[in-house]
Order: sequence, then structure tokens, then C-alpha cells
Amino acid sequence: MFGRNARRRSAAVATVLCAALAGCTNAPQPSPQPTAPAPAQSLPGTGLPQVTPQPQQMRRLGDDIAVQGKAEVVVDQLVDQPTRDLAAQVLRMAGASDVVVREQGQPSAGDAALRIEIGTQGSQAIAQGMRGFDFSAPAKLPPEGYALAGRGGTDPAVVIGASDAAGAYYGVQTLRQLASPGRLAGVGIVDHPDMPLRGSIEGFYGPPWTHQQRMDQLAFYGDVKLNTYVYAPKDDPYHREKWREPYPPDEFASVQQLIGQAAAHHVKFTFALSPGTSICYSDESDFRALLAKLQAVYDSGVRDFSVPLDDISYTRWNCPGDQAKYGSPSQGAAGRAQAELLNRVQREFVDTHPGVAPLQFVPTEYSDVEDSPYKAAIRSTLDPRVLTMWTGDGVIPRQITVSDAQQAAAVWGRKLFLWDNYPVNDFDGSVGRVLLGPYEKRERGLDEQLTGALVNPMNLAAASEVVELGAADFYWNNSDFDAQRAWRAAADHLAGKRAAGGAPGLVADRGTADALLVFFDLEHMGPLPSGRPWLPQAPELSRRVEAFRTAWGSGDRANAVQELRGYAQAIADAPARIREGAPADFASDVEPWLSATGLWGQALLASLDGLQSRVDGDEAAASGHFDQARQFAARAEQIRTVPGKVRPQGPVRVGDGVLDVFVEQAPGLR
Repeated sequence: MFGRNARRRSAAVATVLCAALAGCTNAPQPSPQPTAPAPAQSLPGTGLPQVTPQPQQMRRLGDDIAVQGKAEVVVDQLVDQPTRDLAAQVLRMAGASDVVVREQGQPSAGDAALRIEIGTQGSQAIAQGMRGFDFSAPAKLPPEGYALAGRGGTDPAVVIGASDAAGAYYGVQTLRQLASPGRLAGVGIVDHPDMPLRGSIEGFYGPPWTHQQRMDQLAFYGDVKLNTYVYAPKDDPYHREKWREPYPPDEFASVQQLIGQAAAHHVKFTFALSPGTSICYSDESDFRALLAKLQAVYDSGVRDFSVPLDDISYTRWNCPGDQAKYGSPSQGAAGRAQAELLNRVQREFVDTHPGVAPLQFVPTEYSDVEDSPYKAAIRSTLDPRVLTMWTGDGVIPRQITVSDAQQAAAVWGRKLFLWDNYPVNDFDGSVGRVLLGPYEKRERGLDEQLTGALVNPMNLAAASEVVELGAADFYWNNSDFDAQRAWRAAADHLAGKRAAGGAPGLVADRGTADALLVFFDLEHMGPLPSGRPWLPQAPELSRRVEAFRTAWGSGDRANAVQELRGYAQAIADAPARIREGAPADFASDVEPWLSATGLWGQALLASLDGLQSRVDGDEAAASGHFDQARQFAARAEQIRTVPGKVRPQGPVRVGDGVLDVFVEQAPGLR
């Protein structure tokens, strides 16, 4: 779990390379040797360490591996510099006093207490290293795949064999999660992603992320094995309104730094250009302006491109030439014009530039599974290589099922690339909400129906990591996905950061993680455009309130109050614990909701004090406590979102429909 303070990057080459460490410093210091090494965090009931995303296969091979003294990392040419640096950093974090990284064939350090080999899966050295374990891996791993085997004892060793450079990097990211102070877990893992494209699209309305937030997000994506970031901020004028114009030099320098950060974390930086608000499809000069903009970022290292044509009108043309060429504005005419544009970009840019991935495209009709003249035109005309995005059964989907994906594929004439509008909160139905629920209602088996999947996050970048981590787990291994496990892992991820002083944390602070889960529950609700929920609000608090009502109704009133009081105290205490133990940028993102949570927690405690006084027969004291609860609730209801941080603005919502209802109804309980 990697702290953001250590992710602050300069433009210097050395610092960009250091970015792959997701927490390194220019001069990393060895971790102190623990007097009593703690085991890695384990999945309950398995004896296996917790790794997120969940590996395809993992089993115990034997004792944990001691990490002390000097460690030697032996690599081949597959292993790039960021991966080498990350491996060294992980070992220092775990307790190695010194780490030597050398190429295969170079003289051994000789005095190393632990040797780790990382390289090409089929190479002689890796194959020989793997033979030392009671463990076997497939002869050929899929892209981005890796096999890892480790053993303790008198001859400790770890071997990581990978299919490609990304697989080697992901193998070391897994090694990071196998580490605890003084040791590495002795396990065997065979792993690879289910979906080839997995990531996030900065495609929301309202305040775009800052440059530093984007840098931090790219580092986080590497941590959790997301490999795609689509740069498409709606409020970047050079992405949309001023799409023809080159980026000013200072802004383009920032884009170039993002490209370097993405590469260091094995993330595909996908540059999106959205010309649909003003493009003239029949104008050759507009087409050339589009290619020139793509060429500029290609020259800076980008190899993935998107042309979004969403949120535009097809009831009018932007120039008379389009009317003459395609006829009167209509769905079908818009589909034909767009398909011709995209086909030319694919043929004249993508196909003529080495290393460029197939073009990506967001259609004007991007949701549902219903046929239309627009979809028919795209289906019959668009180059089948162009990856077409789809948001599910609606702009904000209630769920995403295999059946829906199959129906949509039939309508579009191709498998689709999922743009998942969760946890985005830029629409009227999400006013006052920060979306911290689990990644739920996405059906197993979607990996066989989709070409890839992206989430559209919130304006609040750090807070978006809760859902992004769940999505990363699902996209990597959806057959073994457990939404609640991933949700708890998100709390652990955040709780493991500040404890290490901004460096990667090997062990989550349990108190902070528990406080985060209490807070997440109060922000569990996922709204549809209407504001109605597709994810319920505060299910854990609801369960406890229902248990209280049952006990109170049965006459066990003192016990009912006592049982709920412990959780009420946890709500009241959560904000301070989160401010102290979670990353500063996360706490800053959710500060209005933390402030309101503290007040609602006090309102709930005061309500329970009133009910206890009623149980004790002191109605005057009960009335005073209920008045106090109403005052806390009124103060909480006055807290609003911060202008410039989210869109739209409004009063913040905390456990609404559950917490406020209980406080309102408590005085009437007899």
C-alpha cells in the first residue's frame, strides 16, 4: 500500500524512473529489523496472504522466507528499470539491509542471505529456478501473466517468471503484498488478467483532476494492476472545445510528464480528443487538424488513442458541407459520418504508426441494448477493429450483466469496451454524495463478453480509489471476485499508507481500516440519474438499527440501547481516526462528509442517551438528550460540498434514510 507523499514527482528523469517504486525516495533507507516478525495479512480461514487483485491460483509452498541482511535480485533483459527498482524497494521495506540488483551472468554478490530471480518465463535460468519448488506453471503464460514461487528454510529463494515486461512488474507488485516486516510469504502463484484492458477514464464533468492527482492516480493504477488511463476531462478546453488547437507549451509539458509516469507504472496513457461539438466531417482541414493533434502526443510516446463522440447532438450539422454529403441531420446520417471519420483515423493514422493500438471510440448513443438507425450505421460501416465503448443498460447502470453485454454486442455488431459510470458523481441524482460503496452488481463472466472495462471516477481522485480498487480486482479475476473482500481491501489499502510515513505500508493500521469501513457504510448508496438507489444506503447501520428495533420492541430495551451505542460511538469517532490515519488527500477529499459524520454520530449517541433515560424513567433527562440530538442533526444538515471540488453542489449526505430517520423517530419510541 503506497503513500502519496512519496509519489510527489519532479520532471527529472531520475524522479520519473523512481515513480515505478510508488513510494521510493532518491535514497531509500533500510527498514529496521523487527524483533518479532509479523506474518503477512492473511485471508480469513485460508492461511494464505491477502493479495489484491486476487490471483488466479495461489497455494502454500512452505515456510515464510526471512528477509534480513543482504538480498540479491537477479534479472534478465525482460525486466525494466522501474520493475528492478520496485523489487529493491520492496526488499528494503521488508527488512533487507542492502539490496544488489544484477543481470543474469554477472558475478554473484556471494554473501546474500536471500536471492530473488525475475525474468522471462521460458528462459533457462527461470526454468531452472522453478524446478527447485514443488510447483509448476503453464508452459506459456497469457499476456501480462507471471508465475511466482517462494520458499523459506536454509536455502531461501524467490523466482518470478513472466510472459512480458508488464507481467514481471505485476509479479513484483504481488511480491510487495507478500511482504511483512522481516519476511515474505512462502507461496506459489500463477496469475494473469481476465480482461486485456483495465482501468479508468477521466471523463467526468466539473473540476478536472489536478496534475498531481493524475500523477498519484497513475502510480495507484500500477499498484493494483490497472493498465489503462484515458485522458478525457470534459472541462479541458484543448480536449473538447479547442480540440483543433495545440496545447500551450506549459500544459503540454504536464501531459508529457503524465505520459512518463504512466509508462513507469505499466499504464497505457490513452489520449482522447473529442471533436464532436464543432467538427465538420466532410472538411479535409478538420481531419488534418485531428491527425496533427494525435501526432503531437504520438511523438511524446503515446500509443493508445480515443476519439469520443459522446454528449453531442445529431439533430444538426456543424457545417453546410456535411448536409451536402450526408443529407439532413439524423441518427443514421450521424452514424455514417462518424464511422467514415473513425475509419480514416484507423487507416491513415493507427495503421501507419508503429506500435499504435486499435482506435477507441465513444459513440453518441453509448448506453442500452436497443437497436436504432445510428447503431445500425455504426454496425454496418465502422471498421471492426475500432473499440466501441458502452455504459451498460443506462447511462448510470443498475447492474451490468452478461446477458446485457451479449445483447449489446449483437446490436453493435462487435464486443464492446465497458465505460462504467461508477463512482462518477457529476449528475443531479448524486448531489451531496461521495460514492464509497463496493464494486457490486457486475456479473461474473463479463470478461468473455467485453474487450475491456474502465470506471469513470469522481472529481475526488483519492476518494475514487475505493471503487477503483474493487474494479481492478473484478477486471483481473472476475471468476473469483468477492465485492466485500475487495471493499475491505480498499480500507486496508488506505489504512496502510500514512503509518509508514508516506512510504509503502506493509501492514494496515487496523483501527483506521475499521473506521474507514464504518464511514464507507454511511456513503454506500449508489444513485441512478433519478436519485433512486441502485446500491442501498448504509446496509450495516440498517442491520444494526433493525436489530435495535427488534430488541426494543421485545422489551429488552436496555440491551438494545447498549448494543447500538458501540456502533454509534464508532460513527462519532471515525472522522478523527480517518483524519489521523488515512492519507491526507483522501481525508481532504471527504472532509465535508467527515464533519457531517462526526455530528450525526453525536446525534445518534444523544438519541441513545435519551432512550436510556427513558428506560431509567427520567423523562426530563430524555427530553434534554433528544433536544441535543436535534441540534447536532441540524448542524450536520447545514454542511455543504466545497465549491470547486465537485459538481453539482449541495448539502452532504451521510447515512441518509437510515441515520437521520432514527434520530428523528427516537423521541417517539415508547
